[in-house]
Amino acid sequence: MVPTTLVRGRTAPALSGKYTVDQALDKLLDGTGLVHRSTANGVITVSRAVDAASAEASSPAPVSIQTQDPPPPPPTAQAEGGQRQLDAVQVTGSRIKRSEVEGPSPVTVITSEQMENDGYTTVFEALDSLVMAGGSVETELSGGFSANAQPLNLRGLGPGRSLLLVDGRRAADYPFPYEGRSNFQNFGNIPSGAVERIEILAGGASAIYGADAVSGVVNVILKRDYNGDEIKALFGTSTMGGRDRIDLQWTGGKVGEKWDLTYAFQYYSQDLLYGFDRDDWDLRKNPAPDPLVGNLPDNGLRIRLGGTSSSRRLAAIPAGTCEKWQGEFVQTPFRYVSNGAAVTTGDYCGTWNDPRYVHLSKGKDDVAGYVFGTWHFNEDLEGWASLQAWRSKAESLGGFESITGPHTNGVGRRSSFYDPQFGTEIAPSRRLTPLELDGVDNMNQHYKERSIDVAAGLRGRFGNFDWDFTLSRAEYDFQRERRRLIGDKVNEWFFGQQLGTRPNGVPIYRLNLEHWYRPLTFAEYQSLSTIAHYEADSWVNTANFVITGDLAQLPAGPLGAALVLEASSQGYTLDSDPRVLPSVSQLYNLTGTNGGGERDRYAAGLEFSIPLHRTLKATLAGRFDKYDDITDVNDAKTWNAGLEWRPVDSLLLRGSYATSFKAPDMHWVFSEGSGSFGSATDVLRCIAAGANPNCTGYSYTMYTVSAGDPGLTEETGKSWSTGLVWDITSNMSVNIDYWDIRLNGAIDRISSSDLLNDEAGCVTGKRLDGSAFGFGSGSAYCQAVLGLITRVPEAGEQYGRISEITSGPINQSYMRVSGIDAALQYRLATQGFGRYTFRMDWSHTLNSERQVRPGDPIDADWRDDPTNLDFRSKAKASMNWRGGDWTANLSTVRYGSLPKYNSAAGRTDAFYLWNTNVGWRFSKKAELRFYINNLFNDLHPGDETNTSFPYFYEAFNPVGREVALQFEYKFE
Repeated sequence: MVPTTLVRGRTAPALSGKYTVDQALDKLLDGTGLVHRSTANGVITVSRAVDAASAEASSPAPVSIQTQDPPPPPPTAQAEGGQRQLDAVQVTGSRIKRSEVEGPSPVTVITSEQMENDGYTTVFEALDSLVMAGGSVETELSGGFSANAQPLNLRGLGPGRSLLLVDGRRAADYPFPYEGRSNFQNFGNIPSGAVERIEILAGGASAIYGADAVSGVVNVILKRDYNGDEIKALFGTSTMGGRDRIDLQWTGGKVGEKWDLTYAFQYYSQDLLYGFDRDDWDLRKNPAPDPLVGNLPDNGLRIRLGGTSSSRRLAAIPAGTCEKWQGEFVQTPFRYVSNGAAVTTGDYCGTWNDPRYVHLSKGKDDVAGYVFGTWHFNEDLEGWASLQAWRSKAESLGGFESITGPHTNGVGRRSSFYDPQFGTEIAPSRRLTPLELDGVDNMNQHYKERSIDVAAGLRGRFGNFDWDFTLSRAEYDFQRERRRLIGDKVNEWFFGQQLGTRPNGVPIYRLNLEHWYRPLTFAEYQSLSTIAHYEADSWVNTANFVITGDLAQLPAGPLGAALVLEASSQGYTLDSDPRVLPSVSQLYNLTGTNGGGERDRYAAGLEFSIPLHRTLKATLAGRFDKYDDITDVNDAKTWNAGLEWRPVDSLLLRGSYATSFKAPDMHWVFSEGSGSFGSATDVLRCIAAGANPNCTGYSYTMYTVSAGDPGLTEETGKSWSTGLVWDITSNMSVNIDYWDIRLNGAIDRISSSDLLNDEAGCVTGKRLDGSAFGFGSGSAYCQAVLGLITRVPEAGEQYGRISEITSGPINQSYMRVSGIDAALQYRLATQGFGRYTFRMDWSHTLNSERQVRPGDPIDADWRDDPTNLDFRSKAKASMNWRGGDWTANLSTVRYGSLPKYNSAAGRTDAFYLWNTNVGWRFSKKAELRFYINNLFNDLHPGDETNTSFPYFYEAFNPVGREVALQFEYKFE
């Protein structure tokens, strides 16, 4: 007997007798609109199109149609005529269990079936395709401090402002800070084989979940109540070569009289993809080389005479020098533009190869496991426990080291010095090559990561109330190793001891020309280098008690309520190799950061669902968080309110308002100091020299040091949304929502470029564009700025060269972003031509504003600023077809335009990525599926003005088309 179900007031027909899966589904589809299904474990999960959770998918509570006799179900309320009411479930965005998924705030749901249909192997791939995930992040190409992590940036507000939950519990932070600055959460360490669905609330939710839920909450729901076993094996590769992939999954479960057990195990591996694995990954592919100087190779070996400026003459290279590098270097005349003409300053050893010595995609070897078990003591009490573990070994290549002057402990390295052999100040520079390192593999970075999430609890029911008590611990361990040169060894080999100091403060060294003009042997390189080792870990312990149920029966329905009590402690430690710390800097041209601390938090929250009329419902929630740490944050009070109006059964009008907050990230507070090298423009010297506004020739590598600040305060936010969900027909639904998020006191580091611009303004009284600077040279602000920049004298220059910039985090003034989300879903069942599902999702940012510091004007056009690389719009569309033993899927993600490299040339075209796959179930137990991701092998939108390698914005994926074959087998 197949149970019948009441779905939002509509009854599905009763079925009796024996049916195949398709026969049962076809009968239920007859006029009901129940068209979504999942057939795992012999159970059809059927959902209405009316319950589309938002842009990505439908997610009503499932209706189970058994094809075999099931174990006795738990007691459920019975409707008239023996119809079983839809079971209440907890949905992200509310602690109150309810039978209606759609509420006052839009919630997006991605099911495991959708992930597979769209061709996504990992959880992060699925999340990265979300239309609201348009903010820029560090990528694999950009490398950086985030190492092996995969951050998510919702609404463009930054990776650290969205909260990751696993089964409603906080995940541990990624222990290595984002860009070396702030904590965030890694969305790449969740085994996809264990995922049942992912729920995403894109908006403020601190009144429900506490800190960090500013731009959104991502709740990953893992599988449970599974009966049977299923294995999947996927093998894939890139059609352009390289990046072979293997994904092996085993998911299963057992059910006893009083217990059930669900388990999932996964092994994932992908090969490291190098730049030289791609023919087009070539410095010579510049789409718009300078018409006067042409396309020049990168520097491999040279000596500038008189200083570091590109206008300085180059020392003559001894004959045959470049050839010693066996094809790595090529002798090339250096040219630059001066007064509209090309000027040649001499020959150097150039290299076309160095940009190819990077990774386009990391090599990975991941193993994950998940176990969830339940023991039913009686009808009103059960205990449960879960364990999720993940281990990753990864490998990447971030290019080869360069030697650009003598090393100085505690500062880094000196880029120029006086050399008596040349009778002038010189700026030598040379790049290491695989010839000297015995292959590229010896420069690979290696990562070992491990995360564990263990939880246990009791849950039960008394009277009208359900309760759940949970204890959990999540922890994340991180190790990283890389080979680097030792500063003193470099000095000993190339520069010798300092011979003195010139009257202008420039140090004197004598460059060892014999060593300089030949490659190192591998043994010599080993003697000059060492392995730098980093370790980090983070953890969070939580005790959580939730009680939810109906307080009273009001005329319009039950008054629902939920009470949340929570206590947690979290901490992290970051131990970089002691030789890279800013105060030490013993390794050549390498710096790092240390830090560590703990904080405790206690919270209480209350939520109500208030029926005002049979068509009108209000929600109200409030939360109090108390912090115990060294910061100035003491407590935070947040609240939200929502309204749902259903004038007719097929239409929901909704609106919500929420406050949110984010406590300062722990590394912003506890950082013991971090250093970084980066290219910046010396604006003061540029203005003083009367150079052009682009300051050509005044950019060079600078060293910046920053440290944590316990005086930071919390970020506070406000967000609201309004929209509708409309079931146009039983098989078609649409939702449209306007959203607005505002953030005050957002924390960020004062950028080097801001400090350098302000330094120039304080000294010269004007900005780079010639306008007056707003602060006088004697003002407190200018005195503070001038004290943060250290310069050393340089021959022939009015202002010395910058040796160090001191920076730190500040509470910024203001950020705001607003836009529209919309989705359309349509389902069609035909006679003889199969069943179709169409989805279309779209998000468009209407407005983006920011004010970096108090007193600055609000940049109301930040959305269209040429330096803003967030996507203004993002859309996704998909079509699924199922007919008999065959399935087919086609999906695309559309990325909106971005500013061109030369912003005066406008914006790029929109960019589309297409995925497709086809599946064949050739027996009741087995299925084959063939995938093609990036169907048309598109890599990036065209930008003829981009003259910076790799000539496209690094958010786009250079891997290209990938194909894969998956085999699936289900055991009874």
